[in-house]
Amino acid sequence: MTKKFSSFARYLPSSPMARTWGVAVTGGGAQRVAAGEPYPPEGHPADHGFTWAEGRVLGALQLVFIQSGGGRFESRDLALRTVGPGDVFVLPPQSWHRYAPNPTTGWEERWIELEGPVVERLMEAGPLEPGARVIPCRRPKELERVLSEVHAKLSGTQASSHDAERGALGLQALAMVLGDKSSGGAHPERVAWVRRAEQLIASDLRNAPRAEVLAKKLGVSYSHFRREFRRLTGMAPHRYLARLRLDRARRLLGASGVGLDELADRLGYSSAFHLSAAFKAEFGISPKQWRALSALAD
Repeated sequence: MTKKFSSFARYLPSSPMARTWGVAVTGGGAQRVAAGEPYPPEGHPADHGFTWAEGRVLGALQLVFIQSGGGRFESRDLALRTVGPGDVFVLPPQSWHRYAPNPTTGWEERWIELEGPVVERLMEAGPLEPGARVIPCRRPKELERVLSEVHAKLSGTQASSHDAERGALGLQALAMVLGDKSSGGAHPERVAWVRRAEQLIASDLRNAPRAEVLAKKLGVSYSHFRREFRRLTGMAPHRYLARLRLDRARRLLGASGVGLDELADRLGYSSAFHLSAAFKAEFGISPKQWRALSALAD
């Protein structure tokens, strides 16, 4: 059950610990804008305020969640559009944008601000695009709960410039929004058969079916299967299988005395040599070195 809505805004200085942990929530807040009320309302931080005429450019990533009501949004990369409950504004740094509630309805909004290497890597790799945009949230109640938890950690008198748990919650909110974006265009049936394909691959690593066979078993074309599988998992089917095999090899090397020949046969490699070569290419050390390090750790 979500907490009662209460307005507040707080921004904290970025801490060097954000580089260590990878992400930090450096600000956030919530506000209820009544119908006909000026926007931003009085009391909004001046350095984060803006007018519709001028718009705004931020120095950090913000997520703005419209909890109720409606309004309009526009950015350099997205034409003017109406927005409503459940929409999330994803506002990367250095991206011009503007938004405002509908004067006849107003709205309730929650937002958080995130910084750190994780945000930078997501922008470099593509999940977080450089342009400001709107993403409909498919789990608004869950997102509302997570943002409320972040706000509780921000609004208290003991809130510090860095809080690892607050950062983790912020990253959870970001993952929910970007995860909805990456799979939101996929029909639930497609998501289901990709998940089924993952189960089939993992169930027998020694005799895992080829992608063509999987596609036929699932009743979809091979090209469509490859495209959707990569889109939803981030990997091509053959790469997904290779990583599963090597992860399993790493666990077995660290937890059992099974020999490389037996391990290679168990995981579907043609020889211990091929297993060793793949293992070193993936992890930077040989299976023998990994096993020795595991023994030292014990």
